[in-house]
Amino acid sequence: MLFSLGVMVLCGLLLSGIMKKLKLPGLIGMLITGIILGPFALDIISPEILNISADLRELALVVILTRAGLSLDIADLKKVGRSAILMCFVPALFEIAAVTLFAPMIFGISRLDAAIMGAVLGAVSPAVIVPKMLSIMETGYGKAKSVPQLVLAGASVDDIFVIVLFAAFMGMHDGSAFDISSIIKIPISILVGGGIGVLFGLGMNQLFRRIHMRDTVKVLILLSVSLLLVALESTIKRFVPMSGLLAVMALGCTILKTNPLTANRLSNKFSKIWVAAELMLFVLVGAAVDISYALNAGLLALLLIFIALCFRLCGVFTSLVKSPLNRKERLFCAVSYLPKATVQAAIGGLPLAAGIASGNLILTVAVLAILITAPLGAFLVDISHKRLLEK
Repeated sequence: MLFSLGVMVLCGLLLSGIMKKLKLPGLIGMLITGIILGPFALDIISPEILNISADLRELALVVILTRAGLSLDIADLKKVGRSAILMCFVPALFEIAAVTLFAPMIFGISRLDAAIMGAVLGAVSPAVIVPKMLSIMETGYGKAKSVPQLVLAGASVDDIFVIVLFAAFMGMHDGSAFDISSIIKIPISILVGGGIGVLFGLGMNQLFRRIHMRDTVKVLILLSVSLLLVALESTIKRFVPMSGLLAVMALGCTILKTNPLTANRLSNKFSKIWVAAELMLFVLVGAAVDISYALNAGLLALLLIFIALCFRLCGVFTSLVKSPLNRKERLFCAVSYLPKATVQAAIGGLPLAAGIASGNLILTVAVLAILITAPLGAFLVDISHKRLLEK
């Protein structure tokens, strides 16, 4: 296990550095590292690490969403109004509808299997988008109209919406009828998660004010509470739906609102933790990729991904109708909604494990979507934000 960790870190940093020298996102090198060292290639990563891969990926996601919350001022979202809400679900709906419509034509699968595939593909990746938006916010681009904040907030809630739909479609495949309560759970999950996050944020702010402690200790407490909030989601889901990831963001936002100075210092600490978390996240995502599946799918899978992305872009532009953003800023939002990685890596293999006939195909398309859109989206955000956003 120690040997695997050492090789993963060194190779990940090396290939990430090479990609940056080539003016490409470093995460491409991390993904390639995972693919090369993973069980489908050299098989160097130990089974002990692979067995806890899902937990490690979730830990990395908690780190970046906590940092996002500490940097996201909700007041900024008022500048874009309803568009901030529409961006949470309209682009995903457009993409899911596209896959549900075209996948049966291209692959000859059932409409329900196509809907499951659409739900797997429909989520944007916060692990790619959040650090990009935070970096842009720090440089001042798009600040006047809060464009990075809009993308950051929308991408975070987008995942919750898609995962609930995925669970509903999987339930239909198991033989149960479509349950309207699954849809009702979406706003309830958002409200409960946000409310609990705010309460914990207010409590931690009082703790930090009354008890003097080093910022490093505050980071450890904040990270531990964030992990407990995510764990709480699975504990209470039988009684009430709750989004643990949204609770984590609300926790950070509340600390920023009540104590901006402390929030800024903690955000800087979390940005340093993210260096290691990002490396582990994308190396482990790469390790889940079976290249043979991708090669077997061929050009038809690429065609479907391209069609779905076109519909997704239409969904972004529809969400931004009558918003204060100009054409360049709307184009930037569309580009920012391209990357996929985290959710696809987390749920892409579940249909196959559940015995769904198209499970192999769904996993293959999910893997290809990660390999294509994560580096492409990150690259386009890097090269376009200075041209499309005002500083």
